Amino acid sequence: MSQTQPKDITVILPDGAKLSIPLGSTISNVAYEIGPGLGKSAVAGIINDELVDLYTPVSDNDQISIVTEKSDQYLTVLRHSAAHIFAQALSRLYPDVNLAIGPPIDTGFYYDFDGISITKENLPEIESEMKKIIKSDYEILRTDAPREEAEKFYSTNSFKLDILQNEAAESENVSFYTQDTWKDLCKGPHVSSTGKVKAIHLLDISAAYWRGDSDNQTLTRVYGTAFKSQSDLEEFLTLRELAKERDHRKLGQELDLFSIPEITGPGLPLFHPNGAYVLRELSSYVDSLNINSGYEPTETPHLFKTELWKQSGHYDNYQDDMFIFEVGDEEFGLKPMNCPGHATIFNQQKRSYRDLPVRYFENGKVYRKEQRGELSGLSRLWAFTIDDGHLFIRPDQIETEVNGVLNLILEVLKTFNLDFKIFLATRPEKYEGSLEIWEKAETQLKSVLDNSGLAYTVNDGDGAFYGPKIDFAFQDALGRSWDGPTVQLDFTMPERFDLSYVGTDNTQHRPVMIHRALYGSYERFFMILIEHFNGKFPLWLAPQQIRILPITDDNLDYAQKIAAELSSFRVSIDDRAWTIGKKIRAAHNDRIPYMVILGEAEQKQNSISIRDRNQSEKSGVKLSDFTTHLVNEYQEKRIEPDFLQ
Repeated sequence: MSQTQPKDITVILPDGAKLSIPLGSTISNVAYEIGPGLGKSAVAGIINDELVDLYTPVSDNDQISIVTEKSDQYLTVLRHSAAHIFAQALSRLYPDVNLAIGPPIDTGFYYDFDGISITKENLPEIESEMKKIIKSDYEILRTDAPREEAEKFYSTNSFKLDILQNEAAESENVSFYTQDTWKDLCKGPHVSSTGKVKAIHLLDISAAYWRGDSDNQTLTRVYGTAFKSQSDLEEFLTLRELAKERDHRKLGQELDLFSIPEITGPGLPLFHPNGAYVLRELSSYVDSLNINSGYEPTETPHLFKTELWKQSGHYDNYQDDMFIFEVGDEEFGLKPMNCPGHATIFNQQKRSYRDLPVRYFENGKVYRKEQRGELSGLSRLWAFTIDDGHLFIRPDQIETEVNGVLNLILEVLKTFNLDFKIFLATRPEKYEGSLEIWEKAETQLKSVLDNSGLAYTVNDGDGAFYGPKIDFAFQDALGRSWDGPTVQLDFTMPERFDLSYVGTDNTQHRPVMIHRALYGSYERFFMILIEHFNGKFPLWLAPQQIRILPITDDNLDYAQKIAAELSSFRVSIDDRAWTIGKKIRAAHNDRIPYMVILGEAEQKQNSISIRDRNQSEKSGVKLSDFTTHLVNEYQEKRIEPDFLQ
């Protein structure tokens, strides 16, 4: 006797309310069931955190949100449609184009293609054609077709065939989106018509590998952006121009901070003395925070036998991103993370509950084989250094220790004057460890955040498979958001490495591991600081803190005497045969915090004249007064030079 299919299913709405709907309902049906107004204004939906189109069917116990023009996700949908408008315009102007993919991204969209040759000079013409398509306000319609029919349609397009034979291999039907007579293979979602895309602009052109793999074909990629209004677009373009001026690659060259020459290999930066000074100050600062907070220094090698990476799980999960090679009959791997080394150190001796917490830190160099097309300045590298910290604790210590880490992170963000947002990432669908431990850990993390008085957002299901975490995202001077520090609880690594301690009951217990970084990657944090400060580093970080400017050669001996008395700082003498005005301009361009100007008057009075990079100046200053101020400004890590304020 066959079982009768249920007539209704239940979906969960954003406020936790449950809605009973007929089996086979779509996102659009759910929206209309909630209310006719919402049904009419619905653009797309979210099913269990995945953005989908209105035609997507829902299942029992799905978590559902409806996307309208007022939703945060609407811009993503809009930009996806803008990518299609670009592809349609390109196809009109260049009928021989072979289209690949065109997804929305954080700053807009891109589309990859081959079969034609275009340059940046062609972008205005393509953008003009896009505006014609927008003005025509074509309806954007979804149609479904058998996969075999789609393969025939794309018989000469290897990229679409690749998608059909891989991502869509198990699907009987695939979806197309059509606007006017043009259509593209796509899962959506999209806005209802091309006229909904109010403001577009094509930004750049570059090369890209198919599927990001350097072994695959090289394609042309065009980047663009789209907004709800022209004013939003203009604001974005203004900030983009400001960001170009602050680009760390540009400033890195101008200020002689770092380089990534071809001969060193991709993603392998060389830090020049100026850049190394900054990194050393960053390291000294965070090392002092660690030592003062009870962390012990460790150092682990750059490579291990792959047995270690197999035990930690990295060999199975990250092998494609690791540098692995053979030495004799043994296989080794450069470390992609420092945590297995720290777990191994912990395991070298027996531990008692009295020994915990054990806190380790290391400025550890790690190596990850990113795709060459993804490497960009200091933001994505093959070799980078993490200010890693790992804590091995008893379960009852979670709240106290996480609170301690949280305070360290807040101290760092305050020091660099970075605004931030906090997210609590909870248990994902696939997780390791017991549900009881997860629930307790999430409750403890939430308690820490609640007691801190800090605002935070819960990211349901966004935790790591090994434990929940607190993530920080900070904003720089241009309002751009960057992934920042993190605090992660881990129940898996202690299990994999069979870590234990003897409890009060004289039996073996499993510790909990906390992963944390206060900067994250030194290199990426350095990049952010370069752009955040526009190269104008605070005195304590500045590669060159003071530049002495003798007005004439007759003042050189006095300049050398002053330099000797300021030798505890990074000081130089500009002894070039330039006018004093030209020396001052050069020091301003180099973002030097303080200039000491020495002429006949200063020499006779045994004094100095001070000028800062904000163009404030004062003469007749006693060197002892200036030195005392420098010490205080350095120790207090003030953001701007303030002797003359």
